[in-house]
Amino acid sequence: MTKAEIVAEIANKTGIEKVAVQATVEAFMETIKNSMINGENVYLRGFGSFTIKKRAEKTGRNISKNTTIIIPAHNIPAFKPAKSFVIEVKDNVNVK
Repeated sequence: MTKAEIVAEIANKTGIEKVAVQATVEAFMETIKNSMINGENVYLRGFGSFTIKKRAEKTGRNISKNTTIIIPAHNIPAFKPAKSFVIEVKDNVNVK
């Protein structure tokens, strides 16, 4: 499902214009992104958590040049779904 499909679905369910829904969805994503950039985790009860994971420094290999490189420590965004979310998906996904 794409962002445009999400906007259309919300607009159909709520009766709100697509332009307003689009602005709301964009603001929601921007707020989550800015919170994580500022080092804050975002917790949405019943849905999941957007957290920052710290990756330690490690040694990597460039196999085409046969050299080693140091990959510095860095942070990455991660999403962990809520337990109820996971259970719902497990019980209701149609296997194709």
